[in-house]
Amino acid sequence: MTLLFNEAQPIPLHAIMAMIAIILGGIQLSMKKGGPIHKLLGRIWVGLMMFVAISSFFIHKTKMWGDYSPIHLLSLWTIFILGVGVYYARVGNIKRHKQVMIATYFFALILTGFFTLMPGRVMHQILIG
Repeated sequence: MTLLFNEAQPIPLHAIMAMIAIILGGIQLSMKKGGPIHKLLGRIWVGLMMFVAISSFFIHKTKMWGDYSPIHLLSLWTIFILGVGVYYARVGNIKRHKQVMIATYFFALILTGFFTLMPGRVMHQILIG
């Protein structure tokens, strides 16, 4: 983890919040839905995801369009789709809420996490060596 903490901010905080979101999201997917614990953990997870998405705009390791890259498009999508998922929960469309949140977990965390394991990236060095 020393390699991670040697990186400039917000990279270490971004990565830690993403790792917490992966764990918390996995817990959310496996637990009973709809109760007060689910709602509390869901709010925390959405906050973590918003932090991860917004903090990505201050990370400029891969530059394709000025300081930005396709990962930043995913961050924009994540911010938007989190709002959609919360909206569906609030209006009682639980089927759509579930679909959106599961898709967000897999696309914005799991799929993106695999990109961080590409050779030359910090997480590749930490986890693979």
